[in-house]
Order: sequence, then C-alpha cells, then structure tokens
Amino acid sequence: MKPFIDPPVMPVTNETAEERLKQSVPLFNTPGLPYIEKRGISPEIAHTASVRFDANWNGRPALIVPMVNSDHTLCSVHGRYLSVTGKQNKMFTIGPGGGALYVGHGWNAEPVILVEGLFDALSLAMCGYSAVATVGRHAPWLPEVCRDRLVILAFDSNRPGETEANFYKAFLKGARCYRITPPGRSKDWNTALMKHGQHGIELWLKKNNIKN
Repeated sequence: MKPFIDPPVMPVTNETAEERLKQSVPLFNTPGLPYIEKRGISPEIAHTASVRFDANWNGRPALIVPMVNSDHTLCSVHGRYLSVTGKQNKMFTIGPGGGALYVGHGWNAEPVILVEGLFDALSLAMCGYSAVATVGRHAPWLPEVCRDRLVILAFDSNRPGETEANFYKAFLKGARCYRITPPGRSKDWNTALMKHGQHGIELWLKKNNIKN
C-alpha cells in the first residue's frame, strides 16, 4: 500500500495541525452543515465525531477532523473539501502522521471496524456502529490495540479497497480479520446509506453477524 506523505504544517502559513484545529468552528450555522445533511449524516453524529468547519483549509472551505494515536494525542488534521472542480483534490491532510480518525468508541469497540474515509465512519455511526477510518494513512499502533480481537475490514468495494484489506490482513498480526463490503453494488458505506438507508445497512451487518 503506497503511503501518503502529508505536509507537516499548513502551506504558506506554516500553522500546525493543532493551531488549525483550534481556529476551526463547530459545523452548526456553517456551509458544512447542509453538506453533511445532503450526504445523509445528522449534525449531531458529525459533531460527536469532532467534525468541524474550516473556511480556508489550504484555500477552500472544508470539513476537518482530528487524527489521533492510541492515547488520543493529536497527530494530524484531515480535511474533506465541500466542493471539487477540475483536477482539485477532494481531501487535504496536515501533520506528522501516525494517527487515525474514529467515530463512537473507535478501536475500543467490539468488534473493531476499519473503513477508508470519514463519511464511511459517519455512515456506520448513523446505524449505531463505531468505526476507525484510516484515510489511507499508516497508524503503526493498530496491531497492538487489535491483537486477539475481531477486526472487520470494511474498506471500499473496489480494487483499492481490496488492496487495503489485504494489507491489513497481513499488518494486523494476532487479530482475527474478517472482510466485508458495503451492501448491494455500493462502492462505499456512504453510497450504501444513500441507496439503502440506515435499515438496509443494519440488516446487512446483522446478516454478517456484526453486532453494535
């Protein structure tokens, strides 16, 4: 799996991840609110997951969320842009790395559910499930916290998702890994939420014996 190399600080301003996070604001009454609602996520779920709004995240408005290590120390801040045109990137992350973002109980939940992106984790949270999103970054502490536990590899239903699932099967030594993809022909969990609703995802997870 090819690693991402993120800038340690914000370009131009040289602000750290911690500084940018402190300058951000809650989602309520920002352009980020209709964006998450359009994708089927409630403001309360997003707020509980520490999703915030930055009006100028390296030049564009974005939702931002902290990425932390196993003791919840901030490692990076991950941003998801509200709009993308042309060849613009849809995401931008700053910080030294080594973290993951989580929703609900994250890696303390049973089982541990690993997903690709922020909206995958938020979509599962809408159905009452905790999750950890890697956003393609490397968290070296994951094998230790997952040792002797059931880990659901719920990455996207495409070739990159399979590559990531295979990587974690080998990386999480000592864990019991089980691969699952979103229901139907959905590429990811947010697509599944929009197509099948909360009930559809809940039925699919229960069919696969995954309890929340």
